[in-house]
Amino acid sequence: MPQRKRYLFVCVNRRPDGTPKGSCAARGAEGLHARLKQLLKERGLAGTEVRACTSSCLDTCWAGPTIAVEPDNYFYGRVKETDLEEIVDGLARGERVERLVLSPSDFEMPRDIREREQAERKAKLG
Repeated sequence: MPQRKRYLFVCVNRRPDGTPKGSCAARGAEGLHARLKQLLKERGLAGTEVRACTSSCLDTCWAGPTIAVEPDNYFYGRVKETDLEEIVDGLARGERVERLVLSPSDFEMPRDIREREQAERKAKLG
């Protein structure tokens, strides 16, 4: 099997329900990964162009489900199943789906989530 041009790392990390920052798996990432693999195979991209892999946490939980695109060094965030065909079409053309690309600020934990996590930690410590 040849090395692919791109690897898509789909975060499928799962945290307990109710965790302030949530998790990609709780937002349907496992199904997204399966559908993405199917679409890549149907389009003939899976064997030589693109490999969809699962990943543990990519540290952008609040913007999940997230997909890291390598070696292009960008992330898609808030991905829904309805976005996958557009992503695959973009990959076939060598283009990004700009509306899904995370901005630098998306990598910073939102203040409300950070405060809830701090409150939970404080409550556990008593």
